[in-house]
Amino acid sequence: MSDRISRIANRLAIAVLFTSLLTFAGCGSKPNKTSSKLNVVTTVGMVADLVRQVGGDEVEVIQICGAGVDPHLYKPTRDDVLRIRAADIVFYSGLKLEGKMVDTLEKVGKSKPVFAITDTIDRSELLSGDATETSSDSAHADPHLWNDVSLWSQCVPLIAEQLGKLRPEAAEKFNAAADTYQTQLAELHQYGKDVTASIPEQSRLLITSHDAFSYFGRAYGLEVQGIQGISTESEAGLRRINELVDLLIDRKVTSVFIESSVRPKNVEALIEGASQRGHEVETGGVLYSDAMGSEGTYEGTYVGMLDHNLTTTAKALGGVVPEGGFQGKLSGKTDSH
Repeated sequence: MSDRISRIANRLAIAVLFTSLLTFAGCGSKPNKTSSKLNVVTTVGMVADLVRQVGGDEVEVIQICGAGVDPHLYKPTRDDVLRIRAADIVFYSGLKLEGKMVDTLEKVGKSKPVFAITDTIDRSELLSGDATETSSDSAHADPHLWNDVSLWSQCVPLIAEQLGKLRPEAAEKFNAAADTYQTQLAELHQYGKDVTASIPEQSRLLITSHDAFSYFGRAYGLEVQGIQGISTESEAGLRRINELVDLLIDRKVTSVFIESSVRPKNVEALIEGASQRGHEVETGGVLYSDAMGSEGTYEGTYVGMLDHNLTTTAKALGGVVPEGGFQGKLSGKTDSH
């Protein structure tokens, strides 16, 4: 009898343990359901920061591409796909920036709110691969809109609107935060125009790893030349290197720039090519192109990213900049390969 009671007790203990494990696993698979915050998934840091600025303590933001990650080449992992599917809402940049993620985003968008924030921009404002031309075809437009602060600011109201639809009781809060943030962005845009205008005219030439700065050049009065094309998948040839060496010598420019999310080998080849022809060129600094700085730093915010780029460029090319940049917060440290 005692053996039978013991066997029954053991079976009950196993059943209780099994039930507990199922309950624990169930809770682990749906962590966001216990949070009162909106679960927002974003692709790149520039989008994530806009959502954080507008959403505040009403949102929990998951960012897929971290500091130093090139979104042109990034392929979503299984975990990324699960996060996107579990989100309350998804925001991404668009214009083919997230090339290998687009299919996933569009599929998920058929069943839940998924928004490309650059869809709000007037098509006449878009640039094609040639910085001198506009592009009405979003499939072939330059996606690096955030490098013109005045354009990126236009994406803010969409975020406030869509968050407000999901959480109507906080809509007024979202709109107020959006207004405050757009005021700050307008001040940053003016700062950029002022410091780049202080660069000697002949030196207003920005040469970087790839064509990520065409909007930056148009907004702040700089001629921009990239060694590679718009996408980092393109390869720079010897002919292109020689063309840029000629340009550096002709303009007497002595600074070129590395990008934080692009390997510097092509810029190093350009510097070496100029040196072989008796023209000494150095790195003017590392610029943030397709990714922001590390999380928790000033440069890890959109304002800090653009402040760094504007201040670093103007200073290296001979302009006059205030100590610490736009808000006196620049650390002088930059993430790079």
